[in-house]
Amino acid sequence: MAEEQTLKRAVETAWTLYLRRHDDVDPADGRRCLLERHLQRSGETREIDADELTYTGINYLERLPPDDE
Repeated sequence: MAEEQTLKRAVETAWTLYLRRHDDVDPADGRRCLLERHLQRSGETREIDADELTYTGINYLERLPPDDE
């Protein structure tokens, strides 16, 4: 599993970059939780660093369908 600090840093960085590209997304959007779970699973399956986790997270967020609430 990825170290807790590595995971936290990757989630924060990926989410911040995603919000900057998508100004219509609320910072409290549920996709952040999806991102965190996805990156946690990614870190559990193999050794991965913060930069790679961040990149994985951004790609994951961009593939999610838009939130139409």
